[in-house]
Amino acid sequence: MRPQATERKGRDASRSVKIVVTGPFAAGKTSLIRTISEVAVLSTERDVTDADRVRKRQTTVAMDFGRITIDPELVLYLFGTPGQKRFDFMWQILAEGMLGFVVLVDAQRDDSIAEAADILAFFRDIAQVPYVVGLNKCAALTPADVETVRRRIGAPPSVRVVMCDARDRESVKGLLVELLLAVLDEVEATAAV
Repeated sequence: MRPQATERKGRDASRSVKIVVTGPFAAGKTSLIRTISEVAVLSTERDVTDADRVRKRQTTVAMDFGRITIDPELVLYLFGTPGQKRFDFMWQILAEGMLGFVVLVDAQRDDSIAEAADILAFFRDIAQVPYVVGLNKCAALTPADVETVRRRIGAPPSVRVVMCDARDRESVKGLLVELLLAVLDEVEATAAV
Protein backbone atom coordinates (compact mmCIF):
# COMPACT_ATOMS: atom_id res chain seq x y z
CA MET A 1 0.00 0.00 0.00
CA ARG A 2 1.54 3.32 -1.03
CA PRO A 3 1.03 6.55 0.87
CA GLN A 4 -1.02 9.11 -0.95
CA ALA A 5 -0.54 12.84 -0.95
CA THR A 6 -2.65 15.32 -2.80
CA GLU A 7 -1.94 18.85 -3.87
CA ARG A 8 -4.54 21.57 -3.94
CA LYS A 9 -4.34 23.84 -6.96
CA GLY A 10 -4.39 27.59 -6.64
CA ARG A 11 -2.77 30.34 -4.63
CA ASP A 12 -2.22 28.26 -1.53
CA ALA A 13 -1.02 25.02 -3.09
CA SER A 14 -0.24 22.55 -0.32
CA ARG A 15 0.35 18.86 0.14
CA SER A 16 -2.15 16.99 2.25
CA VAL A 17 -1.35 13.63 3.80
CA LYS A 18 -3.37 11.03 5.64
CA ILE A 19 -2.38 9.98 9.15
CA VAL A 20 -4.26 7.26 11.04
CA VAL A 21 -4.62 7.31 14.82
CA THR A 22 -5.39 3.80 16.07
CA GLY A 23 -5.31 1.90 19.32
CA PRO A 24 -7.49 0.06 21.81
CA PHE A 25 -10.85 1.11 23.20
CA ALA A 26 -10.57 4.10 25.57
CA ALA A 27 -6.91 4.81 24.75
CA GLY A 28 -7.66 8.48 23.94
CA LYS A 29 -7.82 8.53 20.12
CA THR A 30 -10.87 10.79 19.89
CA SER A 31 -9.45 13.10 22.56
CA LEU A 32 -6.15 13.35 20.68
CA ILE A 33 -7.85 14.36 17.44
CA ARG A 34 -10.15 16.83 19.20
CA THR A 35 -7.17 18.36 21.00
CA ILE A 36 -5.15 19.07 17.85
CA SER A 37 -7.71 19.57 15.07
CA GLU A 38 -8.10 23.09 13.68
CA VAL A 39 -11.57 22.21 12.35
CA ALA A 40 -14.61 20.79 14.09
CA VAL A 41 -13.99 17.06 14.42
CA LEU A 42 -16.27 14.73 12.53
CA SER A 43 -16.97 11.97 15.02
CA THR A 44 -19.10 8.84 14.90
CA GLU A 45 -19.34 8.25 18.63
CA ARG A 46 -22.29 6.30 19.98
CA ASP A 47 -23.30 5.26 23.48
CA VAL A 48 -21.59 2.15 24.82
CA THR A 49 -24.20 -0.50 25.57
CA ASP A 50 -22.08 -3.33 27.01
CA ALA A 51 -19.90 -3.85 30.09
CA ASP A 52 -17.33 -1.35 28.78
CA ARG A 53 -19.76 1.46 29.70
CA VAL A 54 -18.14 1.49 33.14
CA ARG A 55 -14.90 2.72 31.55
CA LYS A 56 -16.28 5.06 28.91
CA ARG A 57 -19.75 6.40 28.03
CA GLN A 58 -19.29 6.63 24.25
CA THR A 59 -17.20 4.86 21.62
CA THR A 60 -16.22 5.53 18.01
CA VAL A 61 -18.03 3.16 15.66
CA ALA A 62 -16.66 4.26 12.27
CA MET A 63 -14.04 7.02 12.52
CA ASP A 64 -13.03 10.41 13.79
CA PHE A 65 -11.73 13.01 11.37
CA GLY A 66 -9.75 16.17 11.99
CA ARG A 67 -7.21 18.36 10.27
CA ILE A 68 -4.11 20.31 11.21
CA THR A 69 -1.99 22.59 9.06
CA ILE A 70 1.69 22.02 9.82
CA ASP A 71 2.81 24.86 7.56
CA PRO A 72 1.46 26.47 4.37
CA GLU A 73 2.78 23.53 2.36
CA LEU A 74 1.71 20.59 4.57
CA VAL A 75 -1.72 19.63 5.91
CA LEU A 76 -2.34 16.49 7.96
CA TYR A 77 -5.71 14.79 7.72
CA LEU A 78 -6.18 12.72 10.87
CA PHE A 79 -8.39 9.63 10.82
CA GLY A 80 -9.14 7.94 14.13
CA THR A 81 -10.14 4.29 14.10
CA PRO A 82 -12.62 2.53 16.36
CA GLY A 83 -10.84 0.67 19.14
CA GLN A 84 -13.26 -2.17 19.68
CA LYS A 85 -12.50 -5.40 17.81
CA ARG A 86 -16.07 -5.67 16.50
CA PHE A 87 -15.45 -2.55 14.37
CA ASP A 88 -12.11 -3.76 12.99
CA PHE A 89 -13.44 -3.82 9.42
CA MET A 90 -12.95 -0.04 9.51
CA TRP A 91 -9.22 -0.43 10.23
CA GLN A 92 -8.46 -1.66 6.73
CA ILE A 93 -10.69 0.97 5.13
CA LEU A 94 -9.08 3.83 7.07
CA ALA A 95 -5.55 2.52 6.48
CA GLU A 96 -5.89 2.86 2.71
CA GLY A 97 -3.45 5.53 1.49
CA MET A 98 -2.03 6.53 4.87
CA LEU A 99 1.43 8.08 5.07
CA GLY A 100 1.94 6.77 8.60
CA PHE A 101 0.09 5.94 11.79
CA VAL A 102 0.05 6.45 15.53
CA VAL A 103 -0.75 3.57 17.89
CA LEU A 104 -2.14 5.18 21.04
CA VAL A 105 -2.07 3.11 24.23
CA ASP A 106 -3.55 3.76 27.67
CA ALA A 107 -0.32 3.08 29.55
CA GLN A 108 -2.20 2.55 32.84
CA ARG A 109 -4.15 -0.49 31.62
CA ASP A 110 -2.63 -3.91 30.95
CA ASP A 111 -5.55 -4.85 28.69
CA SER A 112 -4.91 -1.74 26.55
CA ILE A 113 -1.28 -2.77 26.10
CA ALA A 114 -2.27 -6.32 25.11
CA GLU A 115 -4.89 -5.05 22.64
CA ALA A 116 -2.39 -2.58 21.19
CA ALA A 117 -0.06 -5.48 20.31
CA ASP A 118 -2.81 -7.07 18.17
CA ILE A 119 -3.74 -3.76 16.53
CA LEU A 120 -0.10 -2.96 15.77
CA ALA A 121 0.41 -6.41 14.20
CA PHE A 122 -2.68 -5.86 12.02
CA PHE A 123 -1.51 -2.46 10.75
CA ARG A 124 2.05 -3.63 10.12
CA ASP A 125 0.66 -6.53 8.07
CA ILE A 126 -1.47 -4.36 5.80
CA ALA A 127 0.83 -1.36 5.31
CA GLN A 128 4.58 -0.92 5.41
CA VAL A 129 4.56 2.72 6.52
CA PRO A 130 6.26 4.49 9.42
CA TYR A 131 4.52 4.61 12.77
CA VAL A 132 5.03 5.75 16.34
CA VAL A 133 3.60 4.52 19.62
CA GLY A 134 2.00 7.09 21.91
CA LEU A 135 1.74 6.23 25.60
CA ASN A 136 -1.25 8.17 26.94
CA LYS A 137 -1.96 8.52 30.68
CA CYS A 138 1.69 7.86 31.41
CA ALA A 139 2.62 10.33 34.16
CA ALA A 140 3.96 7.61 36.47
CA LEU A 141 6.01 5.71 33.86
CA THR A 142 9.76 5.31 34.17
CA PRO A 143 12.07 4.75 31.17
CA ALA A 144 12.13 1.05 32.14
CA ASP A 145 8.30 0.98 32.02
CA VAL A 146 8.38 2.51 28.54
CA GLU A 147 10.73 -0.25 27.36
CA THR A 148 8.47 -2.88 28.93
CA VAL A 149 5.49 -1.51 26.98
CA ARG A 150 7.59 -1.44 23.79
CA ARG A 151 8.47 -5.10 24.27
CA ARG A 152 4.91 -6.15 25.16
CA ILE A 153 3.38 -4.57 22.05
CA GLY A 154 6.15 -5.78 19.76
CA ALA A 155 7.58 -2.44 18.63
CA PRO A 156 11.23 -2.76 17.54
CA PRO A 157 13.91 -0.46 19.03
CA SER A 158 13.90 1.66 15.86
CA VAL A 159 10.28 2.75 16.47
CA ARG A 160 9.74 5.88 18.53
CA VAL A 161 7.72 5.32 21.72
CA VAL A 162 6.55 8.70 22.99
CA MET A 163 4.92 9.56 26.30
CA CYS A 164 2.03 11.95 25.71
CA ASP A 165 -1.19 13.40 27.06
CA ALA A 166 -3.97 13.23 24.47
CA ARG A 167 -5.65 16.24 26.13
CA ASP A 168 -2.61 18.51 25.86
CA ARG A 169 -2.10 20.28 22.52
CA GLU A 170 1.69 20.62 22.86
CA SER A 171 2.02 16.97 23.81
CA VAL A 172 -0.05 15.89 20.78
CA LYS A 173 2.03 18.18 18.53
CA GLY A 174 5.16 16.49 19.83
CA LEU A 175 3.77 13.06 19.05
CA LEU A 176 2.84 14.07 15.49
CA VAL A 177 6.28 15.65 14.98
CA GLU A 178 7.85 12.33 15.99
CA LEU A 179 5.71 10.58 13.36
CA LEU A 180 6.75 13.09 10.70
CA LEU A 181 10.40 12.56 11.66
CA ALA A 182 9.89 8.80 11.29
CA VAL A 183 8.44 9.42 7.82
CA LEU A 184 11.46 11.57 6.89
CA ASP A 185 13.83 8.89 8.19
CA GLU A 186 12.07 6.37 5.95
CA VAL A 187 12.31 8.67 2.93
CA GLU A 188 16.04 9.22 3.55
CA ALA A 189 16.68 5.49 4.02
CA THR A 190 14.84 4.70 0.78
CA ALA A 191 16.72 7.40 -1.12
CA ALA A 192 20.07 6.06 0.13
CA VAL A 193 19.41 2.61 -1.33
